[in-house]
Amino acid sequence: MKSLRITAILLLASTLVLAKHPKIAEDLEEADPSSTVDVIVQFRQTPTEAHHQKVRDKGGKDKATLRLVNGGVYSVPGGKLKELANDPDVVYISPDRPLRGAVDKAGPAVLADIAQQYGWDGTGIGVAVLDTGIAGIPDLQSKNSTASRIVYAESFVPRNATTDNYGHGTHVSGIIAGNGSSSTGSTYKVTLRGIAPNANLINLRVLDSNGVGKDSYVIAAIQRAIEIKNQYNIGVMNLSLGRPVAGSYQTDPLCQAVEAAWNAGIVVVVAAGNAGRDNSQSTFGYGTITAPGNDPYAITVGAMKTLGTPSRSDDLIASYSSKGPTLLDHVVKPDIVAPGNRIVSDSSTGMKLPGNYPANRVDYSYYMTSVTGRSFDYFILSGTSMATPMVSGAAALLLQQNPNLTPDQVKARLMKTASKSFPASSIATDPVTGITYTSQYDIFTIGAGYLDVWAALNNSDVASGSAQSPSVTFNPATNTVTMVTGTSVVWGTGVVWGTGMVWGTSVVWGTGVVWGTGSPSGTSVVWGTSVVWGTGQPAGESTSIAINGEN
Repeated sequence: MKSLRITAILLLASTLVLAKHPKIAEDLEEADPSSTVDVIVQFRQTPTEAHHQKVRDKGGKDKATLRLVNGGVYSVPGGKLKELANDPDVVYISPDRPLRGAVDKAGPAVLADIAQQYGWDGTGIGVAVLDTGIAGIPDLQSKNSTASRIVYAESFVPRNATTDNYGHGTHVSGIIAGNGSSSTGSTYKVTLRGIAPNANLINLRVLDSNGVGKDSYVIAAIQRAIEIKNQYNIGVMNLSLGRPVAGSYQTDPLCQAVEAAWNAGIVVVVAAGNAGRDNSQSTFGYGTITAPGNDPYAITVGAMKTLGTPSRSDDLIASYSSKGPTLLDHVVKPDIVAPGNRIVSDSSTGMKLPGNYPANRVDYSYYMTSVTGRSFDYFILSGTSMATPMVSGAAALLLQQNPNLTPDQVKARLMKTASKSFPASSIATDPVTGITYTSQYDIFTIGAGYLDVWAALNNSDVASGSAQSPSVTFNPATNTVTMVTGTSVVWGTGVVWGTGMVWGTSVVWGTGVVWGTGSPSGTSVVWGTSVVWGTGQPAGESTSIAINGEN
């Protein structure tokens, strides 16, 4: 009966994701014929004036060209979408979907403090931050200088400057590259710095003053990062943002832009999302990874919590961290986890987040002597948005150490050296609601393990294959869940998983079988009840930001 139920759910899920028109995204099928919708149209080649005219002939207006994905942003009458899709030059039509933004104790937890003592601080590496902008604060200036390390800035949000009046982008940037200038001196008890405190920042604003943006903003910013990559030595791109998965990564223009950056030699690090508690589809938070974190090329990051100590021995997964596998494509995600709960990082006056949440402004007594009150220089945020720049900073250190590493080699090394010492499960309590949540430590929750910067810097392995995240498939005839990899990927060789064992169990990755013939060890809610395959999209829109965090 179990096999029949799983097969039925798989068939139902497959039926639900088939659009009525193969070139139109499912969430456009019910567009009001009498209204106009903003869409991204991907063509077989970079659109020319002739392509724009075809859209105009259908009553549409061209708004922007997205050369990176051979497409453009258009405003098109809903009733003309199918006619436009029937054009042989059109590959796919999708909405210009909205998306949102998704170090003190955390640095030692990932051993970044040791790396910095040995001179690995990100010097010379450019990190592109696609977020709400970056404020020109002291912590982001050069050593012993007032020169800013924000070496390039551009806004892709209409009518918005490149500065950060929300607070998310500056917080993220501080985790990557804050040098602690505002907490250094004889009156300070602790210096609050980021993972790569001398890296340069490329400020590409894609989210507005409420932390909201669109696919087209991000795609245009990715295109700019590729164009200026060599000029600013951009080796890493941080995307602490996301939206629900609405189609396969193979047709999603946002994911295709991420892959273009990866192929251009940029390590793309993306937030997993904060829907790990979402049980609206009876999946217990599984299948909630957000886009573009669902793309197999990207390094997708989940959130750990340090529990307020520098030691990693007591660290646990944050229950809100989104879990895989990804919807539709069933890609194994996240790839890695890093500290993301109640993270202290940079802030400034005039920003919306510190203004709206004054209790999250860091108390001066936390890092200064004989001073009371709450600071505007440092702020506390939680979420996979905060875990993502931890990994971006680590990638910058690896590239400083060895500039010849490819994005695949950086990803494989970070995953192989990640710590894999976890409990079987843990329980967390929401500080606001008092509700408790149980987390299982399986591959869809913690990926390859917990970021270890020092271990990565001391590893010399150079992966020779692709580091695309594998997908999984369920065989109802044998009740087995199998990891699917290509012939040129590194996963089947054991290079990433070390001993070839999964968290100390007897299941071997080398055979391709994830959990043998029974339910997955320690997490029967995944395959045992078949809920991970779901029948729809998790409710709500993930924001990759959680103000209060959890206990």
